[in-house]
Amino acid sequence: MDINCCAPTCQKPAKMRCPICIKNGIMPNSHYCSQECFASFFSVHKLVHNGISPSNGVSSKFNNFKFTGPLRPGVVSPMAKVPDHIKKPDYAVSGIPVSERNWDESVIPKFESEDDLKKLRAVALIGRKALDLGHSLVKPGVTTDAINNAIHDFIISQDAYPSPLNYRGFMKSICSSVNEVICHGIPDSRPLEEGDIVNIDVSVFKDGFHTDLNETFPVGKIDAESQRLISATYKSLEEAIKICKPGVMYRRVGDRIGEVITPEGFSIVRTYCGHGVGQLFHGPPNVSHYPRSKDVGIMQKGHVFTIEPMINAGVFSDLTWPDEWTSVTKDGKRSAQFEHTLLITDDGVEVLTKRLESSPPLSL
Repeated sequence: MDINCCAPTCQKPAKMRCPICIKNGIMPNSHYCSQECFASFFSVHKLVHNGISPSNGVSSKFNNFKFTGPLRPGVVSPMAKVPDHIKKPDYAVSGIPVSERNWDESVIPKFESEDDLKKLRAVALIGRKALDLGHSLVKPGVTTDAINNAIHDFIISQDAYPSPLNYRGFMKSICSSVNEVICHGIPDSRPLEEGDIVNIDVSVFKDGFHTDLNETFPVGKIDAESQRLISATYKSLEEAIKICKPGVMYRRVGDRIGEVITPEGFSIVRTYCGHGVGQLFHGPPNVSHYPRSKDVGIMQKGHVFTIEPMINAGVFSDLTWPDEWTSVTKDGKRSAQFEHTLLITDDGVEVLTKRLESSPPLSL
């Protein structure tokens, strides 16, 4: 049986295997077409050396790990590939977003040309349709890996690239965050269960531009507290968007979210924030979601950024799993999130990733 090179942008037949993988009995993600391809991808490939167990595919780093809640990791399947003809971001092979590292953090990009705005709206529409597809698949028994694969296939069918794939070594095309997972959950083999909640985070790159959006969905019938958490989180995003226009300080976003969330008795995650998006996947400005932040900057026409409040049922503190991605609530209680990509206009804001008439209804 022919095996292709494991680098995500390479489709050539494999001619060699990683010697460390051979020694440790690791089969997935160990085959390469050449020493050159292996070397270029090694900064990401070496992650599989961090204790992948051949018996169940779950990192041995979880051995003796004290989980904060009931969720447990499943098996993570190999990284998907993207056809050669699709234009890719600078980190697609190396995992290193060089453009972000080189960007002057004090400069917030502006997008005002009709060509740029056309491309931004087009990639945002792909992201919206991809998220709606994922939403339609959410039900008990479906794995987050299956949702990831369906969204991956849809995005590449649009000649676009799933932005999370190999970004700083992330191995999947979406993030899927279940129950106590705040963000950056890795799609895996665990089937969704009745009563779960799941956030699906979709980001897309095409024609030189990224977009970013996410929503949290109930899996079947959920308890009243989880429903209240989802509804409050969505409301906080909607209310924050309403204040966006030229001349508004970015720190006001967190103040408005706090005005919605604090009376509900929930807490606001402080570790992660909204961000500039466009030519960069993540760039300036930082958009914090909690009150009295020290965010700098004032909204101006042409600014494109996300607001993505992460709201916890319990404490705001977070902890990262040993996979070095999955962020969970420190007390094991549930978390919800919603996100849009926004464009500041002459006198207000345009929601680039807005819901469509065809979007499946939210359970709010």
